[in-house]
Amino acid sequence: MKELPQHESSAVDVTQLVATHQLSVWRYLRSWGCSPQEAEDLTQETFLKVLEKPFEQLTEAATRAYLRTVARNLLIDRRRKEGRQTNIQAVENIDQFWVATDSQKPEQLLEFLTECLDGLTERARMALRMRFEDHKSRTEIAEALDIGEHGAKNLMQRAKQQLRECIEFKLKDES
Repeated sequence: MKELPQHESSAVDVTQLVATHQLSVWRYLRSWGCSPQEAEDLTQETFLKVLEKPFEQLTEAATRAYLRTVARNLLIDRRRKEGRQTNIQAVENIDQFWVATDSQKPEQLLEFLTECLDGLTERARMALRMRFEDHKSRTEIAEALDIGEHGAKNLMQRAKQQLRECIEFKLKDES
């Protein structure tokens, strides 16, 4: 067990910590719906916060979990200051996913996602791309697909559920 020393004496440890975990923290924040820039800002804040109060590195998994906790708390604090509410069920779902996939390589998870996306209907893929890549509103998606707003909502909910189940199935196959 090594303790992360403070600032100057920890340059190598801090460099290693950031090099090892920066992308994972950034992806975690993106899974919360942060824009790339917001995720980048919060990732930097996460490592600065960790430097302020060193912790004992027990295992890689424990370090990743600790960094996710710091990042999540910073994001929730930011959302509160912005007057935006955080969905508690979403918190639990996101955290359960990250705990379940902690031992997986990110590239493998992206491969699973790509395979699972291929299993969706073209309409469902289009709706999800419009929502998450193009940041279109539900109304805009409904108009583009020539369906009602509730239909667009249901389509996306079903598609996300199918993706979740597909990825969970692939994760179970891997273990």
